[in-house]
Amino acid sequence: MIQRKTFGERIFDGFNILFMLFLIVVTLYPLIYVLASSLSSAGDLARHRGILLWPVGNINLAAYGRVFSDPQLMVGYRNTLIILVGGVTLNILLTSVGAYVLSRKDVFWNKTFSKLIVVTMIFQGGFIPLFLVVNAIGLLDSLWALILPTAISTFNLIIMRTSFAAIPESLSESAELDGAGHMTILFKIVLPLSKAVIAVMVLFYGVFHWNSWLHAALFIRNENLFPLQLVLRNILILNQMTDDMMAGDIHGANVMEIQMTIQYAMIIIATVPILCLYPFLQKYFAKGVMIGSVKG
Repeated sequence: MIQRKTFGERIFDGFNILFMLFLIVVTLYPLIYVLASSLSSAGDLARHRGILLWPVGNINLAAYGRVFSDPQLMVGYRNTLIILVGGVTLNILLTSVGAYVLSRKDVFWNKTFSKLIVVTMIFQGGFIPLFLVVNAIGLLDSLWALILPTAISTFNLIIMRTSFAAIPESLSESAELDGAGHMTILFKIVLPLSKAVIAVMVLFYGVFHWNSWLHAALFIRNENLFPLQLVLRNILILNQMTDDMMAGDIHGANVMEIQMTIQYAMIIIATVPILCLYPFLQKYFAKGVMIGSVKG
């Protein structure tokens, strides 16, 4: 039997719908604005005022053509993909091993180790000690400087540890009776049962590596090792347009107009790839986070 909602419940549902619609508009409009701007004519866009929901004038792909003509962009994509694949692989491997150790109740000083790890979330050395360590071990001007110092996130480690702790101990005990070692238990029992939380970790670590630019700005001086976000920062904030981007018949005030559309095109190019990752991991996202938050 379907119960009819009361007047107060209908008002509450209506308020929730309006609030969610407002959040959708607030979230989507900046992306729509940037996309429409990147496809607009430079001159028409410079003269436009007010809300922008579609390209001004005829659709113009000139900004994308200029961006893709820049070899530094491809170098940035290449370096970011190397960091993304290598970094996420190392992140998942080390975080899984650490979480498995901390989730085992028979590990000596288990709770003490957990508390010491949590302390690192509150008290951190800062960038100067990090720079000195990276310099001392010879990682400056190396992509390893963007991977190894961020190999494990304490927050992600705690989430994965809590997820592993929720797996029944009887499974591990049965495997041990059959002669399985810890590595066998981890890779053949624990990880296959933790696909949801692993998917969340891939998303968290992947977004971090894709958006990271600060470590690259600190540790990388060779432009051939710049990741995509550092290339994007140099263009958007420092306004360092390359000769390839600005090549062509550009005069006077047109320079500023062309730079504007190029900047918008760069934002879209750098944002769309990581957005495409969300639909494939969305079904695991809520489940994985909830698993890591129920049991402390």
